[in-house]
Amino acid sequence: MVRTAKEHSHENRQRSWGANLSIRLFACLVGLSFLLGTVNGQQRQGSTIQTPANFRGADPVADQNSIGDLKWFEVFKDPALQDLVKTAMVRNYDLRAAVARIDAARANLGLARSEQFPQFDLSTDVTSTRTSRNGQLTIPGQGGRSRSVGSVLLNLLTFELDVWGRVRQQTKAARAELRASEEDRKAVMTTVVGDVATGYFSLLELDSELEIAKRTLSAREESLRLIQLRQQNGLATMADVRQAEELVYQATQTIPDTERLIEQTENQISLLLGNNPSAISRGRPLAEQEALPAIPAGLPSSLLERRPDIRAAEENLVAQQALVSSAKKAYFPRISLTGLLGFQSDQLSSLFTGPSRAWTFVPQITQPLFTGGRLKSDVKFAKAQRELAVIQYQQTIQNSFREVSDALVQYRKVKEIRVQQALLVETLRDRSRLAYLRYEGGVDSLLNALDADRELFNAELDLTQTKRNELLSLVQLYKALGGGWQ
Repeated sequence: MVRTAKEHSHENRQRSWGANLSIRLFACLVGLSFLLGTVNGQQRQGSTIQTPANFRGADPVADQNSIGDLKWFEVFKDPALQDLVKTAMVRNYDLRAAVARIDAARANLGLARSEQFPQFDLSTDVTSTRTSRNGQLTIPGQGGRSRSVGSVLLNLLTFELDVWGRVRQQTKAARAELRASEEDRKAVMTTVVGDVATGYFSLLELDSELEIAKRTLSAREESLRLIQLRQQNGLATMADVRQAEELVYQATQTIPDTERLIEQTENQISLLLGNNPSAISRGRPLAEQEALPAIPAGLPSSLLERRPDIRAAEENLVAQQALVSSAKKAYFPRISLTGLLGFQSDQLSSLFTGPSRAWTFVPQITQPLFTGGRLKSDVKFAKAQRELAVIQYQQTIQNSFREVSDALVQYRKVKEIRVQQALLVETLRDRSRLAYLRYEGGVDSLLNALDADRELFNAELDLTQTKRNELLSLVQLYKALGGGWQ
């Protein structure tokens, strides 16, 4: 049947009208999506955090400056320690794992964002068939005939119109998770700086203990030699010799135990540096470590912006809030657009000719009616996760205030203890000298001299440990104030 030109014109007008209608519908839906997306983007939930005016244990006059704002190499000025921290910043396993988690979060954000854009793909196929000449599927007049059917199709459009902002909220959650992972990396940096400094100062303290033990052993061996000479001349008893030997053996057994602790501490630092167990280079001795002229804590309100773990908890709260919004929007209809453009033909020779062109454009609306409580449970689960994030956020803030207060009290009290112990060591050193002089002069017993020597040895070890504790309290305060990642 031959079609007239009028029929062809009517068919072309119908196609044009259908295409224009699809374009108008698409434009209206896009405009509605943009409008509602703008409204949803303006809905933000704020939260108020109650913070104290000052840290407990800080100076009554609050100082806006804080050592937490200083870079780690401005706080720890020992060149050897700085080299160790630099190595750890590159090779530490926890830091490298944190960077990998950032890469994973960034890829997850890319996956979430991809759902906001149309998807395009190209497909092609060639199907060759031959009907049976004797089978039941034989088509009359085509028995044993071979046919080839081909198609080249471009999925012009596969796109969900995010009218209600569900996909955008998922993207917002992924972006907040990325920021949280970046803050986690900063928190790991703070921990690494603190751990390396703690291990290094502990190593210097053990070096000082070893030096005190060796010096004390040398002095006690000399005292034992003199007492043995006095015993040989009848001026001392064998009990005096045994008491002197006791002090020598006490100092002797202290040395290998201290050397054990030194090697184990070096192994611990090596692990932080990402190295095999090896010796660690030292810089300034413990007594020559440079102290900061002032240790201001700053304002508690600044701590919320400086500490990475607080900022990570805040970003996690933002992500959970966005997931709650996304779960709620799953109740609304989903509007999707599908478009297809290509060529189809039952003969390969005419695959790309004009009559072989084919296209479709299908707007589709899907409304959940009955899901067996799945959507409701998704919303409840998202709300529970958000509530957990709120609790963790508040707990992180409260814990940070406690850590700063503890570190301030620790630093101030340990400093006072160190001053008094230094005076005690001077007193015991003078007492030991006088006790030995009185013993050698025959006006006092050896027991008093040995007791003074024993107390002096223990006091020197205590003073060294207190000096280490003072430095470690500075490390803890710097870490509690959120320093080390700058």
